[in-house]
Amino acid sequence: MSIAIENFVKAIYNNNSHDARDTKPGNIAKKLGISSAAATDMAKKLATKDLLHYEKYQELQLTDKGRKMAINIVRKHRLWEAFLFKMFDMSLHDIHKEAELLEHQTSDLLAEKISEYLGHPKFDPHGDPIPNANGEITTTDTSIPLSNAEENKTYIISRLTSDDKEFFEFCAKQKLKYGHEIKVSKQFKNNKMTELSVENNTILLNEDFTTLIYVNEIN
Repeated sequence: MSIAIENFVKAIYNNNSHDARDTKPGNIAKKLGISSAAATDMAKKLATKDLLHYEKYQELQLTDKGRKMAINIVRKHRLWEAFLFKMFDMSLHDIHKEAELLEHQTSDLLAEKISEYLGHPKFDPHGDPIPNANGEITTTDTSIPLSNAEENKTYIISRLTSDDKEFFEFCAKQKLKYGHEIKVSKQFKNNKMTELSVENNTILLNEDFTTLIYVNEIN
């Protein structure tokens, strides 16, 4: 399959997996940086290949065949991110960019070798689950957006859901990293702001950030 096809089915899978984001052709087009017309044409083409279900004005749904392809690409992408992060200590933005290129050139054999070398990690450095060789995600995600976290409770950052360079630069500067502990001090519901503390530093975040940062409560 071409890189364009692989990226298209992966975009549908990611949009559908991350908080049930809309998978209509227009939204997939925005994610991929193509026109809505081009996305619609691609959707129709892939429907004839039994990779997705297409119906005018409706969200795109992957078939079993399309989902299997998407999960395989996602697995390779996240394994490369884990490898690059461990070996070269690259930024979260840079490992994402490089993995976008490498995922399409990686055989199933090489992907499994990378997984073995890393000790079969279950999460990538962003906190996203890594499917196993059978395409299964064996972890249970109980995380919630930081925007929904309760006041005066302590949480662990479990996922950073963005591919924006400035977002990751800001998070790194403020020590908002996967696995780090934070305490939510105040939720300003009317203004959609969250006050939290990280390593004795107080940070005030707006909803643009708090909907992209996922956390698990520490019991």
